Amino acid sequence: MKILGIETSCDETAAAVIEDGRTIHSNVVATQIDMHAQYGGIVPELASRQHMLTFNAVIREAMEKASMELRDLDGIAVTYGPGLAGALLVGVNAAKGLALAEETPLVGINHLEGHIYAAWLEDIPDPANDPGFPLLCLIASGGHTDLVLMRDHGRYELVGQTRDDAAGEAFDKAARVLGLGFPGGPEIQKMSERPHGPERRFPRPNVKNSLDFSFSGLKTAMLHRAQEKGWYPPGEDEIDESELAGVAAAFQEAVVDSIVTRCVAAAEKYRVAGIVLGGGVAANSLLRQEAITRSPVPVIVPRPGLCTDNGAMIGAAAWHHLRDAPQYGWDLDVVPTLRLG
Repeated sequence: MKILGIETSCDETAAAVIEDGRTIHSNVVATQIDMHAQYGGIVPELASRQHMLTFNAVIREAMEKASMELRDLDGIAVTYGPGLAGALLVGVNAAKGLALAEETPLVGINHLEGHIYAAWLEDIPDPANDPGFPLLCLIASGGHTDLVLMRDHGRYELVGQTRDDAAGEAFDKAARVLGLGFPGGPEIQKMSERPHGPERRFPRPNVKNSLDFSFSGLKTAMLHRAQEKGWYPPGEDEIDESELAGVAAAFQEAVVDSIVTRCVAAAEKYRVAGIVLGGGVAANSLLRQEAITRSPVPVIVPRPGLCTDNGAMIGAAAWHHLRDAPQYGWDLDVVPTLRLG
């Protein structure tokens, strides 16, 4: 079954052709990072407008790379939430038009579910080594930090979530305080990999008697650290790069430790067969390394390019919805605050 997956929930216009939920025939992503970087964050109105300008070209490229026509598809899938309302509307309405024109089944996919199914792409895990269910799924991005218990395909239970800010947002704010670029996660990681000396550790946020996360206090600690060192508000004095790298590394270690500690605790509590990492923060190399090292069960993590928003993950999730019966979601509408589990 060949499915066109479409993703426009935030600042990537993405489309991919996926076969049987695993094989990637094409995966095209047009990012808006450079456009939004000057504002230090995503501007919803600009994102929606750029999706409209880019959508047709992205779909065309995805079909050309797959060497297919729209009539060759068995289904079309599109993200309908959560995300920015205007951005979601562009993708959903355009997908409806494509599906209607070709009389092709159409299904709406939860963006968070898509991040989970990125782990099934490109034979990850290898069918021979698939740990089976239940799985603990971490979805960590700029807008979400959730722990989801996946009992089977399509069966989810939310067992942990952030009480305030998402991990990705914490990275963005920390990078801004340190005078680094946007998005913050990759910038913090690059800076932390530079030579540096010892640095005072940051506190580990803890929500007692819970698997929930909290990152607002960690953001405040970063602000206070930068103020102590005279880095914030920015001045004319030159900042020692090795000291800056040490602070970035200490902050990254605190975020990663907080995430992995709860993942391991949840895995033990629910006796899962494996852990799945998804979302943009899962591209962080330290998080991937620590999760694999500390987990008591196998860790399944897509390559970094499949952790960030893409159409392939939407097509992979859609296969599990469309394989049993075709759906024609002509009444599909966007749900910006959609949850999973």
